[in-house]
Amino acid sequence: MRRTTVMLPDDLDLRLHARLRAVSIADLTREALERYLPTPGSGGLQFFAIGEGGAPDVSERVDEYLARALTDRDQAAAGGSR
Repeated sequence: MRRTTVMLPDDLDLRLHARLRAVSIADLTREALERYLPTPGSGGLQFFAIGEGGAPDVSERVDEYLARALTDRDQAAAGGSR
């Protein structure tokens, strides 16, 4: 594990939140970051790209591509397959 320093606003009372959950501030911070940040290698929504490449009809079928990408992501997170 790597140690890091984070500057937080004064009104963000991590001690109170940690005390209410009976965990350390470090554990609370790690859990919050793990929930907020995507897992390494998840790639996020890979069909969104900058520059050339990708499907030529994305602008016309964005809803379909987005629904498929979100379903694939959720199934991968649940350990299932498409």
